[in-house]
Amino acid sequence: MAITDPIADMLTRIRNANRTGKPRVNVKRSKICLGVAKVLKEEGYVLDFATVEDASGQGEIRIDLKYGDRGEKVIQDLQRVSRPGGRVYRRVDELPKVLDGLGISIVSTSRGVLSDRQARKLSVGGEVLCEVW
Repeated sequence: MAITDPIADMLTRIRNANRTGKPRVNVKRSKICLGVAKVLKEEGYVLDFATVEDASGQGEIRIDLKYGDRGEKVIQDLQRVSRPGGRVYRRVDELPKVLDGLGISIVSTSRGVLSDRQARKLSVGGEVLCEVW
């Protein structure tokens, strides 16, 4: 079955695994999902990620989820902002600050997939993919 929105599928898999306390989750590999996983790792929301091969030949991304010392969730929620039916583009000065800077927006820019902080530093805008807090 073809996935029409790989980012929404990735976020849903992470959200579901996080709610049940799973240590890791596998998502279908794509360039955009690799970029999102990289940003989540750089910002400290996941421990690590790695690509693994599967039977379909497309491959998967294995994401190791992060929890606190007493099992508290590092990722409280993930929300998709831009959807295939309604893209959301923002200039650098219009990039949203999630929870006054406690969360991040993940943005697809001309310089790759970046967090909103990195996009502001590089002074680039783009498509707001999702918000994480």
